[in-house]
Amino acid sequence: MRTRFDIQLETLNNEIIEMGALVEQAMSNAVDALLHQSIDLAQKNIDFDKDIDQKMKEIESLCLKLLLSQQPVARDLRLISAALKMVSDLERIGDQCADISEIVLTLPPGADTNHLNLIPRMASATKKMVSESVDAFVNRDMALARSVCDYDDVVDNLFNEVRRDLISKIRDNLEDGECIIDLLMIAKYFERIGDHSVNVAKWVIFSITGIRNGVGYLASFDDMKDK
Repeated sequence: MRTRFDIQLETLNNEIIEMGALVEQAMSNAVDALLHQSIDLAQKNIDFDKDIDQKMKEIESLCLKLLLSQQPVARDLRLISAALKMVSDLERIGDQCADISEIVLTLPPGADTNHLNLIPRMASATKKMVSESVDAFVNRDMALARSVCDYDDVVDNLFNEVRRDLISKIRDNLEDGECIIDLLMIAKYFERIGDHSVNVAKWVIFSITGIRNGVGYLASFDDMKDK
């Protein structure tokens, strides 16, 4: 019975790796669509979000099956419960990538994107956080999970730079104000992606230690239902 359970847990790991890869692809598509102002790629990425949603449903179904059929306790229960929460955050990242692509569809043809140098840096930083948070779960690597949480400061600092830069550009050129506000929204989406990656990393820590946000196992379990 335990061997079968271990195989199912390995399947869960693989499914989460696959979902993480889908999310990373969505992020890459969103950035490429923005930088090249590609309407086709933006629309493709909006449609691609359905694949991420479907993968989330498959993982949720597997987790519920494990909970009902195996009745896991202690570490295994924390692991499966954390996976259920993590995929919700990954799905939200997919949604935000689709939101970025929707903004690309509304940008005027030939929009000035000369001030986009910081946004690709934000995208790269958040993509790193997504990838490493998933790796931390798969490898049960608490040190890596903590480093993801710490790295969020990098993304926050980049967002503050983008905001200052774009606000300055609005002052200099009011005619491009609407486009610049759209780009600020895109930067905010990447900042939120970083926050969701931190959530994933915190659930990794919970799955290993039974502690999340400085509280113990029972309080953390209640916390899981509230967030």
